[in-house]
Amino acid sequence: MTTIPHRELRNQSSKILERVKNGETIDVTNNGEIAATLIPPASSPLERLLLAGQVRPAAGIVDFQQLRRVHQTSGTAEILADLRGDR
Repeated sequence: MTTIPHRELRNQSSKILERVKNGETIDVTNNGEIAATLIPPASSPLERLLLAGQVRPAAGIVDFQQLRRVHQTSGTAEILADLRGDR
């Protein structure tokens, strides 16, 4: 991943956007801190996290129908009234 200052983005925006369009991800800094990340439009947030190693795919398929259903004794109106009472 490349890091550039915002001044470079301002002065060479067409060249930088072309690089991003071609698949490069670029961090833009403002006063030395990352202010934005330019990513190719085809990349989904999940794909970016997978490529960065920040998440990993699920190990298997989960059958949600086999999960035990939890039954609540209080109703929705009672729960909402309790939540609104804390305001």
